[in-house]
Amino acid sequence: MMKRKWTTALMLFGAGLLLAAGCKKKAPTTTPQEAPPPPPAQVEKPVPPPEAPEAPTTEDVLSQDLNSLNAKGYLKDVFYDFDKADLREDARTGLAADAQWLKTYPSVQVVIEGHCDERGTEEYNLALGQRRASAAKEYLASLGIDGSRIRTVSYGKDRPFCTEHNEDCWQQNRRGHFVITAK
Repeated sequence: MMKRKWTTALMLFGAGLLLAAGCKKKAPTTTPQEAPPPPPAQVEKPVPPPEAPEAPTTEDVLSQDLNSLNAKGYLKDVFYDFDKADLREDARTGLAADAQWLKTYPSVQVVIEGHCDERGTEEYNLALGQRRASAAKEYLASLGIDGSRIRTVSYGKDRPFCTEHNEDCWQQNRRGHFVITAK
C-alpha cells in the first residue's frame, strides 16, 4: 500500500513537470525599442567664486582715529578664571589673533588693562589685575611682538564692565582689555 502511494505521487509529480516544460512562453508582439542615445554631455562653465571684499589696507585702518580703532574691536579681550592670572586656551587663541593683527600694523601701540571682579580687597585685585595684564603682555612677546609697544595697567575691580552681582557678570569683568593708544 505504501509502495502504491509513492508510485502515485511520483506519477503526479512527473506529470506536473511535463506540463510545466511543455508550456511555451508567448513571443513578444512588439520589438523592444532601443533607448535613445544620451544627450551629449554639456560642459558647464564653472561659476567663478564671488569676489572677496578687499581687506582694508594699512592706510585705511590707520587713517581712523583712536576711538574708532578701539570701537571696531580689532583687538579682542582675554578672559581669566576666578582668582587666576594663568592664560586659558581660549585666551591663548585670542592673543595669537591679536599678535597677528599687531604684526600687520607694527606702528600700533597698546595698553593692556588688567581687570577683576568685585570680590576680594582693593589691594588684592590691583595685584591680580597687574598679573593678568602682564601674562597677556608676556605671551604676546613670546609670539614676536616687541614689548616696548605694550604697556600694562591694573584697574582691579574699579572699572567693571558688568555691574550685576552674579557669576555671568563677574566672568565678564575678569579680563585683560586692549586699548590702542598710538598708531
